[in-house]
Amino acid sequence: MELLASGARRLDAVEQDERLDRPVGVVRAAVNRALSRPVKDALHGRWLGHPLHPALTDVAVGAWVGSAVLDRIPGQERAATTLVGVGLAGAVPAVWSGFADWSEADPEQERLGLWHAAVQAAGNALYLASLVARLRGRQRAGRALGAAGLAAVTVGAYLGGHLAYRSGVGMNHADPAWRRLPRGWQVVDELTNLPQGKPVRRAIGDVPVLVYRGPRQVHVLVEECVHLAGPLSDGEVTVRDDEVCVVCPWHGSTYRLRDGAVRRGPAVMPQPVLKVRIVNDRVEARR
Repeated sequence: MELLASGARRLDAVEQDERLDRPVGVVRAAVNRALSRPVKDALHGRWLGHPLHPALTDVAVGAWVGSAVLDRIPGQERAATTLVGVGLAGAVPAVWSGFADWSEADPEQERLGLWHAAVQAAGNALYLASLVARLRGRQRAGRALGAAGLAAVTVGAYLGGHLAYRSGVGMNHADPAWRRLPRGWQVVDELTNLPQGKPVRRAIGDVPVLVYRGPRQVHVLVEECVHLAGPLSDGEVTVRDDEVCVVCPWHGSTYRLRDGAVRRGPAVMPQPVLKVRIVNDRVEARR
């Protein structure tokens, strides 16, 4: 256990290594040139309502684990070769979805993410070499290259797990605040204290909320952006498709105020919206 804890601390140190910022900037610029906004949103998984990258990686990793198992069974060379090819085919969209997520992460996440991408690229290259060797009838070399590829992919998966579960890439950063909200109706503020047409920050208990007073309705949302906890009350209010939306000032995720629906990524999950009522000119809200 201490070995694993030590490894996690070393990865934390990588996230603080500013020497990586220059190569990160170069790769990020290339990704942004290659991927338009609609393509990025599709690769993030906005249409799915869930991060797409983890689901895609399962295709490649699952196929490669299957090929490793079949490599231990005599007479299964053709099936093992097929699974290596399936894994490589699945790796293509996984790589692009990973780069889309990475290009709109925080600097610390991008630094470690660069290592994650490099290790995964090595694994993909080893599996490509394994496929070529197998198709040429060099089954022993193909198995050896496949084993090396699986080892690299396993290390890459560990780095990806660190990014997701320790660094928070792809997590719902608004959900903890939503769960801390008190039960029942809570006073937000006097209606007269809320400027019309401007987002403001208020608090319900210890939870910051975004409050927007429109011409006919008051909207209250959890303030921390789903994507990476950016302060939505500092964002710009805009209109998209005749709907009032708020734009996160950090990475541009855009949410519809009336229901929190994502109108533009990189966020893929809706922003939590509270129910609102006005009692004696006091704005009240609840989960």
